[in-house]
Amino acid sequence: MKRSAWRYLFKSEDIRKKLLMTLLLLVIYRLAANVPVPGINREVIAGLVSQSGAAGNLLGLLDLLSGGTISNFSILAMGVYPYITAQIILQLLVPIIPALEAKMKENPREGQKWMERWTVILTVPMALLSAVGQINIFNSMAQQMGGQSVLTFQFGFAEGNLIPTLTILLSMMAGTMFGIWLGQLISEYGIPKQGLSLIIFAGIVAQIPRNLVSLFADQTNGWWLFLVTIVILVLTIFAIVFVQQGRRHVPVLFPGRRIGSRMSMPVRSSLPLMVNMAGMIPLIFAQSIITFPAILASYFMNSNATWVANFSTGVYNLFNGQSIAYAIMFFLMVVLFTFFYTDVLFAQQNYGDNLKRQGAQIPGVLRGAPTQKYLTKVQRRITFPGALFLGLVAVLPYIVSLLLPQSIGGASLFLINSAGLLIVVGVVRDTFNIIETELKLHGYEESLIKG
Repeated sequence: MKRSAWRYLFKSEDIRKKLLMTLLLLVIYRLAANVPVPGINREVIAGLVSQSGAAGNLLGLLDLLSGGTISNFSILAMGVYPYITAQIILQLLVPIIPALEAKMKENPREGQKWMERWTVILTVPMALLSAVGQINIFNSMAQQMGGQSVLTFQFGFAEGNLIPTLTILLSMMAGTMFGIWLGQLISEYGIPKQGLSLIIFAGIVAQIPRNLVSLFADQTNGWWLFLVTIVILVLTIFAIVFVQQGRRHVPVLFPGRRIGSRMSMPVRSSLPLMVNMAGMIPLIFAQSIITFPAILASYFMNSNATWVANFSTGVYNLFNGQSIAYAIMFFLMVVLFTFFYTDVLFAQQNYGDNLKRQGAQIPGVLRGAPTQKYLTKVQRRITFPGALFLGLVAVLPYIVSLLLPQSIGGASLFLINSAGLLIVVGVVRDTFNIIETELKLHGYEESLIKG
C-alpha cells in the first residue's frame, strides 16, 4: 500500500512557511476588500448587483472578477481585472507587431520579463479607465432604476467636485495595485506562480456562504434546491477536471548524446498538447461583449423617437440574458473565442523553432515551420471538444432553467457561476500540483508500506 507524501506537508519548514505566508496574505486581501471607497452609496450598488437582465449579468461578472467586492464597492472593487486586461492586450499584440514577436523569440526569458514589466505599467491607465467607466456605468444604471446616484457627490472635475473625484479614482486605483502587489508577494514568498489566481479564488470562495444563505431563504424548495445544486456542481466539477486534464501526446524523437566515444540511442518522448489551453478567458471575452448591446440599448429605451425606443427595446430583449437566442449566441461566441485565443497562445509557444534548436523532430515531419504547422493543426483539432465543453459550461444555467420546473429553475441554483467554477477547479488543481512538486523537490516521495 502507498503512503502519500502529503503527510509531510507541515514537516517541511520551507513548505510550511510558504503555506502560512499565502494564508496570511489572503487574509489581508479579504480584510482590505471590506474597506469602502469614500463617497459611495453602497445601498444603491447592492440593488444594482441583485437585479436580473444584461446589466445584472455584467455586474455579476465584474463582481466575480473582483472577488465579490462590487456589491460593497470597496477599494478593491476592480480586483485585479485591469491587470488581466493589460496582460491579454499585450498577448494579442505580440503576434501582430513583428518587433515584439522577434523579441519574444530571440530571448524568451528576457521577453517574459519585458512582458511582466509592461503589463504592470499598462495596468495603471487601464485601472484609471476602468474606475471611470465603472462609476459612469453604475450611475447610469442607478438613475434608470430609481433616479438615485451611486455617489454622494457629482462625479467630475468641476469646481467643488475635483477633490472628491480624485479621491475616489486614486483609492480605486491604489486598491487594484495593492491587490496585484499581494498576488506577486504570494507568488514570490508563498505558493509559486499562483498569486493572482489565488487572489481571485479567495474572492470567489468567499461568496459561497452568502449564496448558501440565499439558497436556503426559499422556505419551500430550500433543501431540494440544495440537493440539486450539489449534484450539478459535483457533475460539473468532474467534467471540468476530466477536460482540463485532457492531453494529446504528440511523439517527439530527441537526438542521442555522445558519451565518451559512443553515441547513445535517440530518446523517444512526447509533447503534451492541452485540450483546453485558453482556460476561462473566452468566457470573460464572450460575456463582456454579448452584454454590451443590451446595456447600450437601455440608454435609448425611453427615447422620444418611437422607432428608436422600439428598436432599443428589441435589442435589449434579445441580449438581456433571459432568451434562448442569447444562450445560443453566448455558446457560439465562447466557442469562437476559444479557438481565437488558443491560436494566439499556441503561436507564442513557437514549438517548431524550439524543437529545432534542441535537434528534436516529430517522426515524419520536417523541422521548423512544417513542425509548427503540423502541431497547430493538431492543436486546433483537439481544441474543438474543449471549445464545445466551455460553451456548454457557459450556458449550463440556461439549460438547467429549461429542464427544471419554473418555480425551481428561476431560483439561484449555482453557488458560483460557470466562470467562477472553472477558476476554482483550475486553481485548486494547479495548487495541488505545485505543492506536490515542492514536496518532491524537498525529498518527500510516496512510500510503500506493508499491510
